[in-house]
Amino acid sequence: MEIKSFFREQGVRRVVILLFLCLVLYSMKSMLNIILLTFLITFLMNSLYSYAVQKLNKLFPVNQKVVLLFLYVILVLILVIGIYKALPTIVHQITQLTNLTKSVYDEQQDHELFQYVVSLLGDVNIEGYVKQSLDFVLKISNWGLNMLLALILSLFFLLEKTKVTQFTAKFKTSKLAWFFDEIEFFGKKFVHTFGKVIEAQFLIALTNCILSTIMLWIMGFPQLFGLALMIFVLGLIPVAGVIISLIPLCAIAFSIGGFMKVIYVLVMVIVLHSLEAYLLNPKLMASKTNLPMFYTFIVLIFSEHFFGVWGLIVGIPTFVFLLDILDVKRT
Repeated sequence: MEIKSFFREQGVRRVVILLFLCLVLYSMKSMLNIILLTFLITFLMNSLYSYAVQKLNKLFPVNQKVVLLFLYVILVLILVIGIYKALPTIVHQITQLTNLTKSVYDEQQDHELFQYVVSLLGDVNIEGYVKQSLDFVLKISNWGLNMLLALILSLFFLLEKTKVTQFTAKFKTSKLAWFFDEIEFFGKKFVHTFGKVIEAQFLIALTNCILSTIMLWIMGFPQLFGLALMIFVLGLIPVAGVIISLIPLCAIAFSIGGFMKVIYVLVMVIVLHSLEAYLLNPKLMASKTNLPMFYTFIVLIFSEHFFGVWGLIVGIPTFVFLLDILDVKRT
């Protein structure tokens, strides 16, 4: 009887269910790409769709499904044109970028400044991070299939969101109603924290990518497509992405303009990330990721260990989601 009463406690029940969900997700690690892609596309497209419908309805009545289909057609066209036109260029430039960084490393090993920078990096596994990042981007066949499935799933979900919601609500009157009540609790928390933080990370990374690419173009950097892609992907990684992106940027700057060009790159990064820290983060993130730097790095290290490059992107939002469940105040 004591054991039954123990598990009837809501707090205990939620912890057990959360651990069960974590175990299920970890066992589905091989499907993590499609799960996260589906969630991200659904969340971002739902936000865009809701915004578009709200604005258009002020001008004239619109059919919501037509608007949704139109947005997906635009998204698919962008992806197809991007793959057909830009992908060969991006792959070529990333290869050149990798070779350029390696050649700079080989040529400048005897330079005192270069040796000092390398000694500061110490045991950081830069080669491992670069290899994982390139593998993450360049597995085109797998990513193509995952992207197609994620687009189809997200489209069907948004087209039938009302029906899906109504059908899912029926589980709350089943024999496992208590279980689905807790799933609903976690689902709402997940969308309001994880989803919002991911959306903010995406917008910040996109803004940072555009501004950085413009500045690099002004400074005469080569391989802008490859650099833009690298900056965007690494921009999705809180804090650590800035440090990792500095390495190839500084290497290329040194090769095309010497020490002064490296200074320009450092100034550019400081200015852009000051703008991000004092303008974009407070506006987009609010208090959602108000975490100490130590916690940020610890979370990134563990999430990368368990989930690879995806862990670097979703580690902080997941940690914020857990803090929200535990009602931890971060202000």
